[in-house]
Amino acid sequence: MAVKIKNRHRLKERDAKELAADLQTRFHSVFFKEKDTVDTGSVEEFTVILVNDSIDFIMYDNKVVFALQGITKYQPKNNFVVIDMGAVGFIVKGADVMAPGITEVDPMIQKGDSVWICDEKHRKPLATGIALMSGEEMKTKKPGKAVKTLHYVGDRFWMLTH
Repeated sequence: MAVKIKNRHRLKERDAKELAADLQTRFHSVFFKEKDTVDTGSVEEFTVILVNDSIDFIMYDNKVVFALQGITKYQPKNNFVVIDMGAVGFIVKGADVMAPGITEVDPMIQKGDSVWICDEKHRKPLATGIALMSGEEMKTKKPGKAVKTLHYVGDRFWMLTH
């Protein structure tokens, strides 16, 4: 399905370098190179960042977060939250991640960090979100919400781009 991207424009080389540096600092990995084309645009109400014509990131509250497509493409090794299989049905309906449903977590996550969520069996990305507590707090199964879900399999953005 062709996605209609409005207000699309190429990032200036300096802005693309800043974005790459920010992502590298947060995720300890290189996601795109200088020769890659980096654009921004809008898909309905979503502000997106495209790398080589692939929607890999979404802007949320002036923060760059992975789109699920970007997680699949780049396979980041950190900022992950692994949930038990019993929580999967809730997450793919947009529920926030509750700490007791977490089986494994990157201990380096800080409150406010962008994270990605996967299931313990297949390790497939299910959602992205913002950490509401640190990775250490999530590991101790402190009661309450651990991650505010922003984008998940089957949500409106997912349907627009798949």
